[in-house]
Amino acid sequence: MIEWMSRAKKKGGGDAAGGKRAEADAAATLPPGLDLLWGRRERGRRGPKPGLSIEAIVDAAIELADAEGLGAVSMARVAGELGFTTMSLYRYVANKDELLQLMWNASAAGAETFDLDGEGWRERLRGWALLQRQMLDRHPWITEMPMATPPLAPNSLTFVERGLEALDDTGLADADKLRVIGLISSYTLSESRMAHEAARAGAAAPPDAPRWTFESLLRELVDAEGYPRLHRIALDRDPSPDDERAEFVFGLERILDGVEALVGRAGDPSLA
Repeated sequence: MIEWMSRAKKKGGGDAAGGKRAEADAAATLPPGLDLLWGRRERGRRGPKPGLSIEAIVDAAIELADAEGLGAVSMARVAGELGFTTMSLYRYVANKDELLQLMWNASAAGAETFDLDGEGWRERLRGWALLQRQMLDRHPWITEMPMATPPLAPNSLTFVERGLEALDDTGLADADKLRVIGLISSYTLSESRMAHEAARAGAAAPPDAPRWTFESLLRELVDAEGYPRLHRIALDRDPSPDDERAEFVFGLERILDGVEALVGRAGDPSLA
């Protein structure tokens, strides 16, 4: 279990008030990366040449990841793209893990200005989910990020706050609102990951390799006698390139159906 907060040991014979202040300061220490994002740690001083900054480092890392995937991002590669030595970057960013946190935060920039349009919570929440999918499509490398803990960077939490805002008029308990946001985010991330992994696999395949789809593989593998239902699906469906997005929206609508039922029960306790 990750210990998010540390405690300072009290020193015997010291000033009691000073000891409490020291303990409070220690308790406020954030994990590396988050302390920088939330302004709890002094930023690195200017590098050996003008132009190097945390923003420039993060922009270069994102540009690399957008073009070549997350595997292309390293401290050395980013430094080379910027024309600096690797050691120069360490004046600003402690390590690659910290760089990844900064990249994730930057990918959600603009969440604070997103307009939650729509007549009701469902339309607003649908727009919020579709925006999240657009962000993942714009930066597919996000689906390659390690996710041991929920994102806690400022922009990420701003985006969560906007999702909760969409549910303001539902009557749901705050804990249930957060569960709904987590459910939709997990679904969106999972669907995006599968879509982009398929795209990466297709791009890496030899040009003359067969382009199999789920439906074409079904037609190849199943027969009407052993798999009558799957066989019928295989014959009936011939997906277009736009079907992946349609499948995503179908799943999102079914989740929203469930949320609507939950909202109905919150408004009418007899349905609970």
